[in-house]
Amino acid sequence: MSSPPPRFVPTLTEVVEPSAVAVTLPAEPPSTGVDRAAMEDKLVERVLQRVDLTLERQLREALGQLILEHTETLAPQLRQEIERVVRHSVSEAFVQEAASGVPVVKR
Repeated sequence: MSSPPPRFVPTLTEVVEPSAVAVTLPAEPPSTGVDRAAMEDKLVERVLQRVDLTLERQLREALGQLILEHTETLAPQLRQEIERVVRHSVSEAFVQEAASGVPVVKR
């Protein structure tokens, strides 16, 4: 992503009744020779394309925010684990160096 997701995503606040958005097609097919089924198919295809674009954008924003929140939660745990592994590795290196019999030079 090129920019961080918005902190707050607007939500739908108005309830839309299905009857308020009903699409009515003409009772008779138009005189151009295109049948009603073809018109309905084209309308459904256009609506689905718009829904896909909107859904993809909204999912991207929601997932971006979710990933950001989880990353912020995991960061302290990751730091602790990295510190533990580094300390353990350094400790093992000192033990191996001491066991090899080579004197440690102090400065």
